[in-house]
Formats: sequence, structure tokens, C-alpha cells
Amino acid sequence: MDTHISTAELNATLARLRAAWDAKRPDYAQRMDDLARLREAFKRRLGGLVDAMAADFGRRSRHESLLTDGMTVLHEIDQVRAHLRRWMRPSRRAVDWIFLPARAEIRYQPLGVVGVIAPWNYPVNLALIPLVSAIGAGNHVMLKPSEYTPRTAEALAELIAEVFPADRVATVQGGAEVASAFASLPLDHLLFTGSTEVGRKVMAAAAPNLTPVTLELGGKSPAVVAPDYPLDVAAARIAAGKLLNAGQTCIAPDYVLLVGRDPEQFVGALRDYMGRHYPALRESPDYTSIINDRQYARLQGLVDEARARGARVVTLPDDAAHNPAERVFAPTVVVGAPDDSRVMETEIFGPILPVVVVDSVEAAVAYINRRPRPLALYHFDNDRRRTRHVLDHCVAGGVSVNDCLLHNAQGELPFGGVGPSGMGHYHGHHGFVTFSKQMPVFHQFRWSSLALLRPPYKGLADFMTRFLTR
Repeated sequence: MDTHISTAELNATLARLRAAWDAKRPDYAQRMDDLARLREAFKRRLGGLVDAMAADFGRRSRHESLLTDGMTVLHEIDQVRAHLRRWMRPSRRAVDWIFLPARAEIRYQPLGVVGVIAPWNYPVNLALIPLVSAIGAGNHVMLKPSEYTPRTAEALAELIAEVFPADRVATVQGGAEVASAFASLPLDHLLFTGSTEVGRKVMAAAAPNLTPVTLELGGKSPAVVAPDYPLDVAAARIAAGKLLNAGQTCIAPDYVLLVGRDPEQFVGALRDYMGRHYPALRESPDYTSIINDRQYARLQGLVDEARARGARVVTLPDDAAHNPAERVFAPTVVVGAPDDSRVMETEIFGPILPVVVVDSVEAAVAYINRRPRPLALYHFDNDRRRTRHVLDHCVAGGVSVNDCLLHNAQGELPFGGVGPSGMGHYHGHHGFVTFSKQMPVFHQFRWSSLALLRPPYKGLADFMTRFLTR
């Protein structure tokens, strides 16, 4: 077993966390204190976490790490602490008139022990934001960082050990076999972030215990560019979304649908963007490396197959920008790839951007709807009628109109996929709800109107029954 921990130790860890939770469930004061100490320690250790991520990737933009793995976590902690008291209050609900004067409410009960399996692409963000939600909801947590970012995993384990008692949050390290055993534990909830293929395995592993799962997966997120939308603006915003973390982002635009536009003009606009923002891409500290050799080879295989099947492949700024020794994969545009090629069928998860020309926005919608539902959808259009048509006829995990990625940065919006791109939501209040049981409670008054509906069913009881079923 490629482990740092055995199956027996996993079960013992879960038992320890659950016993501690049963003995003393975290109240408001405990949760707020936990989150405050986490924020202070995280801020102090952020530089070390950024260095660890850079070491794991080989080269990772420091500014991108600070924004995507630093700012996001701090913002999430601040949002939860700002609203937690209100979120924890029971929420009154109306009762049907025949049950008056009774009352009803929803109480938000913590679930118990929550499991989090984090991926490698944003190894701090996607480990700690679910942790923050789970702690805010009053749970204890088992966290499994990715084995593909071992230095970051170790830094996270040290952070967790500083902030939390071992019976409140535990960090588990190891490879695929550990992750499989982890998903098989009788947890009270499990959140997994990763590929659709692995998500199916996680769901199957959780099924025997009927463990509720939140799956944050991926898929092929399209970007639609309307026929009269400024091409330079669309190209710049799509490129910014695609090249963040070198495309190793689950909501990165995966392919572009150009509505009645010349793809060569779009490629030219992308080239202009590259010249302004990555003038020396091969050595640029602002451009992130691919995580490992296997992923680099997979991306190269997608391009090679598309080229062999007749697609036009354009490397930006040119082929010399590739640096395999440091796993720098230059932005690559693929025009005219067959629909059944791998670059058009699998999630790319890298800086490769296929471009497809369609005749109309309606044709773009049909193209999207013939494929599995995406995690994100991007529509570039200043025509409100066409935009409404896209929003009315497509289903996606989330949408940004006239930009990319930014719906994910909104604290009041839920984040989550649909079908093959995931299930369930988190972020902000939605994370608090995900890791809580919305427990409905009915409070009967000392006098019950239902006394009028008890046997023998004659007289007033008979009249009321006939009235209520009229």
C-alpha cells in the first residue's frame, strides 16, 4: 500500500474524531475561535505554502498562488466568521393553517465527521475552503491532501497540527490506495474534488455506507463568442481564464465556439494578448509549469492526435516556447479538430484551446447540449435576448457572462457542478448548509386543532374531513 497510514489507522482516526465530537459538539464560540486561529496561522504560513506549491509544480506563479490559494482562503474565513451567528440561528417556517397555532422551524445541526479529499491543482484553496465550511458548520474533519503535491501536503499537515487538536481535525497522507480507503470510511459527509472518472470511483466507494457526497468534478466548459462581440476583448478574457495556473483549473474555458467568426482573427487576438502579458513565456515567472511528466505527456498526446487527424495547431508565440525540461507547455490553439478526437472529448486541463466555428448562437447551444453538462459556461455577448436564450436553454454548474471564472469568486453564489461535472454545492452559506443537517422541527401548541380530526369520524370530524378534501 502506497501509504503514510494504514486502513486500521484510518478507522482509528475516524473513531477518535467522532468520539470527541460526540463528547462536545463545537458551539459558536468554539467555531469562531477555531476559524480565527486558522486565519492567523494561515496568514503567517502563507509564504511557506506558496514556496511549497512552487516546489511541487517546478514553477508556479507566485502572484497566482497568493490570489487563488491565499486570498480565496482568507476571504472564505472572513465571510464565514462575519455571518456565522446568523447562519446558525433556527429559521422560522410557516405552518399550514389547519395546524395553527403550532409553529415550525429549521435547525442547522452539524453532521459529525466530514471527509475532504483535495486535488493537486489548487492544493491549498481546495483543501482549506471545504475545511472552513465544515468547521463553521460545527463538524470535525478528516483531510486528505493530494499525493501529487507532497510538499504542500506536508505544509498543510503542519498548519492543521498547529491550529487544531488532533481529535478535531486530522490530516491523512498517502496515495491512491489511501484515497480509496478514505472514501470507503463511514463518514458523515464526504467532499471530493477531482476528475469525473475518479469521482465515479469515490461515489461507488461511499455507497455501501450511504455516505452523502459532494463531488466537485470538471468536464469541458465552453466559451461562446457572439458574432458582434469585440473579438479582442473576448480573446483577452478567455486567455486570462485559460492560462491561469497554465489551464490546470477545473472551470477553465475548455473550448471556444466562435459564432460566424474567422478563427484566424481570434488566433491573432490571442497572439496579441500573449505578446502583452507573456513577452518571454519560456522563462516567465508568471507562467506555471505542468504538475508532472505524465500530465505533460498527456497534453502533448492530445495535440499530436489532433494534428494527425487534420487539425491546425498553432503554438503561441511559437513552438520554441515549449520547455519540456521544466514542463512549460506553451499555449496551443487547435482549429478544426474532429468532434471525436480526444481533445474534443476529454477534459483538457492544460493550456490547449480548441476552436470550433458555428453558424449561430442557437447552433452553439445545440452543440453544448449534445455533450455532458459542463462545470462552467462562458457567454460573450452584448445582446440581452441572445444571452437570455443561452441561459434559458443550457444547464451548467455556473455561468459568467462576458468574462471567465469570476462567478466562482462570488461569496454569495454557490459553487458546484451538475451531473458529470459534479453534485452538491459549497462556498459561503452554501458550504455551511452542505455540511449541516437542515433538521425540520414542528412545535405543537398546548391545544391542537388536530383534535377535531380524531375518531369517531362523525359530526364535526366528518365535516372537517369532507371540507379539507373538497
